[in-house]
Amino acid sequence: MISRVADYCFWFGRYLDRTESSARLLQATRSLVSDADVPVTHCWRPLVIVSGEERPFIERHGREALGNGELVQQYMTWSKDNLISLTSSARSARECARAIRDQLSLDAWEAVNELHWWLHRDSTVTLYEENREEFYRNVRRSTQLILGLVRSTMLHEEPLSFLWTGVMLERSGQTARILDMHHHTLARESAHDIVQVALWMSLLRACSGSEAFMKKHQGRITAPSVVKFLLFSPSFPRSLRYCLRSGHEMLRRIWPEPVPSGRGRPSIERLESLIARVDAQEDGVDLSQLHELLTSVVDETTATCTHIAREIQGPTSLPAEGVPAAQAPSTLQAPGVTTVLKQTQTQYQ
Repeated sequence: MISRVADYCFWFGRYLDRTESSARLLQATRSLVSDADVPVTHCWRPLVIVSGEERPFIERHGREALGNGELVQQYMTWSKDNLISLTSSARSARECARAIRDQLSLDAWEAVNELHWWLHRDSTVTLYEENREEFYRNVRRSTQLILGLVRSTMLHEEPLSFLWTGVMLERSGQTARILDMHHHTLARESAHDIVQVALWMSLLRACSGSEAFMKKHQGRITAPSVVKFLLFSPSFPRSLRYCLRSGHEMLRRIWPEPVPSGRGRPSIERLESLIARVDAQEDGVDLSQLHELLTSVVDETTATCTHIAREIQGPTSLPAEGVPAAQAPSTLQAPGVTTVLKQTQTQYQ
């Protein structure tokens, strides 16, 4: 399998899951605004922060605009200036899909293409303006359909392994970002029990985990139980443990042997170290240290993805021993990819 194809497969998985995660986070934040007695600013600003867009947003719209739910949704959904907006991510996923058209099944490619053009219809803009919930629901359904199609219609060989590794690692980072909403919201709000319950329920819905959580905990919502569920559940497909271990399993399947020089692969080693750190928190997760842990998860999954992209290009592109991923020369980009993809890979870190 040539490196260019592997790179596009990996990033296609990441952009596709990012599109779906953006839709679910926007939808869940809207629910939080309605369900919790929390100032609007305290709901929308955390969404911009965990997306890594606070500074660019303020530069374009001013700090006061962080409390404007309509403007935040417009920026996170449609803005071409925002390279991780919902439509930017969907467009980038389609560009990757087009580059690996011969690897995707016809059904998967058509579903990706339909989502892209659906987002550019006048009727879709009208739906967004008139029924926001249905708009986000349609985006989620479309991306979930594509994810199901690639699993059920593609050969379970290397292209799918790279693709699904991208999905799992992106989902790990997205789950950590969503869970970190709690820190940024309650840092500006009193810890009233009703607010706490509404916020935890919102985070569970953002991860599509409310039903699964209720089945496990009989409806008793507490901060430790929600955190443990989203961090450590071995069977919930959006928990950190499940996503990180699935990504690790895929990498071991792709690269069962060390690099030719004999040293271990940095991507696998970093991922194993992160899994060990998350597992070590299970017996006594400290909620006061949760923000630090989640920030570390986001940083380490980004660094792991950086190493994977370099390793795809071959041993000569691996960073020097001991050089942090953020400081090593960037070889993330496969030839011929669009400017949107080039810029997004750097900014989203």
